[in-house]
Amino acid sequence: MLTTDELERYDRQIMIEGFGEEGQEKLKQAKVFIAGAGGLGSTVSLYLTTAGVGTIRIVDHDRVELSNLNRQILHWDKDIGERKVDSASDKLRQLNKGVKIEAIGETITEANASQLVADSDLIVDAMDNLPTRYLLNKTALDKGIPFFHGAVYGFEGRAMTIIPGKTACLMCVYRGAVPEGKFPVIGVTPAAIGCIQAMEVIKYIVGIGELLTNRLLIYDGLNLKFNEFSVRKDPNCKHCSHLVSKE
Repeated sequence: MLTTDELERYDRQIMIEGFGEEGQEKLKQAKVFIAGAGGLGSTVSLYLTTAGVGTIRIVDHDRVELSNLNRQILHWDKDIGERKVDSASDKLRQLNKGVKIEAIGETITEANASQLVADSDLIVDAMDNLPTRYLLNKTALDKGIPFFHGAVYGFEGRAMTIIPGKTACLMCVYRGAVPEGKFPVIGVTPAAIGCIQAMEVIKYIVGIGELLTNRLLIYDGLNLKFNEFSVRKDPNCKHCSHLVSKE
């Protein structure tokens, strides 16, 4: 049941056709797992918090560094040296006291991924390395929950939504080795992609609109263009080929 304060706080989104109080209640009951409290994680968590998602669990093992501050908007100068999850959760709790923020300062590994995700309704990929993305992709598939992928490089960003048993997964898209290590990025790129991820999450939870499934969205910020590529499920994918659609 939405409170009087919640009805006022979320009045503008409740007004949206197909959203309503029922959609807002769905957001309130949702539990979202966000992997990463950096550039993407800052934006996604900020907008899911303002939208009224009931529980947000953020996992990240890093501490805030000066070089993070051009893009990781939840971290400020005063937070340098602090755990990113502590810095992020502090701002998010001030932003919306009605949202439960769970901050976990751990490294996501094969041994603990499933336990960290626990009973979350979905996983948001706000990571910066492919191995962990693959691990989260498989965790989402194993649990039968959606996986919202986002990635950035320089002025370019990518986003895709994965529904287990129904769509292509991350392993279907990225094949072969991908260079790891430090990469360039301008702060507005994770802001743009993080907003798209947050929008997809909200749409999924509320049950409105068309999701970015079987489509890889490419954002070219330098030339301000969006391109879209169709993605097909790989019948031999080692992550998802065994899954059968529930429809």
